Amino acid sequence: MLEARGVAVVLLASVVGVMSGMLVHAMSWLVQVMHGLLFGLQPEARLSAMFSLGTPLQALMPAVGGIILGLTIIYLKKWKFRTPIDPIEANALYGGRMSLTDTFIIAAQTMISSGFGASVGLEAGYTQVGSGFASRLARLFRLRRNDVRILVGCGAAGAIAAAFDAPLTGAFYGFELVIGIYSVANVASVMTAAVSASLTAEVFGGVPFPLELSGLPTLTPSQYLPFLILGLFGGGASIAIMYLVTLIERAFTRISIDASIRPVIGGVLVGLLALLTPQILSSGHGALHREFAMNYGLAAVASVFVLKLTASAISLGSGFRGGLFFASLFLGALLGKVFAGVMAYVSPATGIDPAVAAVVGMTSLAVGVVGAPLTMTFLALESTRDLTLTGVVLAASIVSATLVRETFGYSFSTWRFHLRGETIRGAHDVGWMRSLTVGSMMRKDVRTIDASTTLAAFRDQVPLGSAQRVIAIDANQLYCGMLIVAELHSDQDADETPVLALAKFKNTVLVATMNVQAAAESFRRAGAEELAVVTSFTDRTVVGLLTEGYALRRYAEELDKARRDLAGEA
Repeated sequence: MLEARGVAVVLLASVVGVMSGMLVHAMSWLVQVMHGLLFGLQPEARLSAMFSLGTPLQALMPAVGGIILGLTIIYLKKWKFRTPIDPIEANALYGGRMSLTDTFIIAAQTMISSGFGASVGLEAGYTQVGSGFASRLARLFRLRRNDVRILVGCGAAGAIAAAFDAPLTGAFYGFELVIGIYSVANVASVMTAAVSASLTAEVFGGVPFPLELSGLPTLTPSQYLPFLILGLFGGGASIAIMYLVTLIERAFTRISIDASIRPVIGGVLVGLLALLTPQILSSGHGALHREFAMNYGLAAVASVFVLKLTASAISLGSGFRGGLFFASLFLGALLGKVFAGVMAYVSPATGIDPAVAAVVGMTSLAVGVVGAPLTMTFLALESTRDLTLTGVVLAASIVSATLVRETFGYSFSTWRFHLRGETIRGAHDVGWMRSLTVGSMMRKDVRTIDASTTLAAFRDQVPLGSAQRVIAIDANQLYCGMLIVAELHSDQDADETPVLALAKFKNTVLVATMNVQAAAESFRRAGAEELAVVTSFTDRTVVGLLTEGYALRRYAEELDKARRDLAGEA
């Protein structure tokens, strides 16, 4: 087994970064080829930068993509493939273990979705392939659990760095979203992956479409408060987007449309919206650059915002594969321009520049959706190279993140986990806690006694000092309660009193599948030092006994081990 610390993990991170850069470039190139073939684009043109579709028939392309995606859904159902696991879920629950099969499925479906014009981004596919490759490499070298998680974060960091030519953005994406925590011990690995991925993408012809925003006007102190208000609007808009996607998903479920048909319907709707403006198609790289290059009127910008928001929600809600990373940047830029236009009427003296407002809005809304304030702040820094503007962006991002956290509690990725019944709030490793179950900690040498036994008979069968606790069971061997031996020997009740009348915790039990956190909560609610473990809440056959002290000691040991792993201690 490779003891992957220091130089070893940095070397592996550099390999992960190079592969992530190559994979991002390959995926982007293939999707661009698809756009050229399906929409008649020139090699350097971008789909969402078109002023209008070449022919009305091109509006059918998202529906065609929906048909192909629907066929993949039917195939996956037929062969009973599990729901694919993304990097955040893998790091939170499975110690970074990812399946290459899942990776290929997500990458292929994402390219189909974006390639045929659905209003989704490729970033989810980028991070999936980068992290999937990293996970397989880590397992090949039989790395420790935390090292696998770090390499998975390196893969995601490299993918985002390559996609935006922004190493700092990629690194903090890895820290905030995939690893779940910033640690000095892991800086070298994650930064190495991000830098090597960015350089690799440049070697292969440059990043897909980098953000280069320059020549922005200087900020004045009077503009800071309005931009903080814009941060609030960005957070509110991000919550609305997440709710809208969920409402569309639930609408499809209520009308009982099969999952394989939903992308076709969604594709038709997106195609109809594309007849109004192609800016809603795909992720929106070209459209974002158009918004920064041109000065459209308030009504035009607001209409594109509504159309793009609707198209993205329909695409994701109907089952197209992809993410909202870049779509949220585009929507945020539009929101910022709308805000600047409104401020020009409300308070002309403030003098808010639309391009600056677009940058602040872009990051504020994206922070709410993606859930990564520092990632978006560094994206603004690496795009504008303006430290003053970056400070305002950071403040607005914090306002947005605080609003979303306090009123909603989830980012887009963790919100979708919540809808599936998971309790994941981020990529923090909770998998070790789930594996630390009551069944793995309980004692199986349990002493039981019939619940109808009299107090006198109990004292004869269980002398004082022979045991601390005995479990009362009925004629069917089912749990009835806990008997404290010392208490029953000192009790003044009549000798003919059945011990069942003196039993405690009759309605409080543990089951073997409970994790240590749930067990600790049961101990706290019951005020018990020891509880019986039964087969299930319906079948109360006693299988063991667990003490609160032992459970908390094991929890503390595992927690300390996790802390030492994160800190890079041996």
